[in-house]
Amino acid sequence: MTSWLHDVAYVLGGGLLINAIPHLVAGLMGTPFRTPFSRMAGRPHSPGPVNVLWAALNLILAWALIARVGAFDPRSAEDALAVAAGGLLAGLHLARRSSRVD
Repeated sequence: MTSWLHDVAYVLGGGLLINAIPHLVAGLMGTPFRTPFSRMAGRPHSPGPVNVLWAALNLILAWALIARVGAFDPRSAEDALAVAAGGLLAGLHLARRSSRVD
């Protein structure tokens, strides 16, 4: 049984895990892709290395939320569903936003 704070951490962690995927793929392919840093620099996209670093930060934060804030138990359906729900919500948001912008 987890507390609601753990569930929130799992949902946010799942969202960060999903967000890391397109940035890591784009970065490894050397393809420019949007990051928060591109907006600050006044450019539409960030170069590949920035995307790899952004993906790494997303993965570190996801790990911190899932493994450190919460006490994730992979055998717990509730924990797994919370992470999956965060990933699904983030994935749907990213898909809708990417199709609208690009």
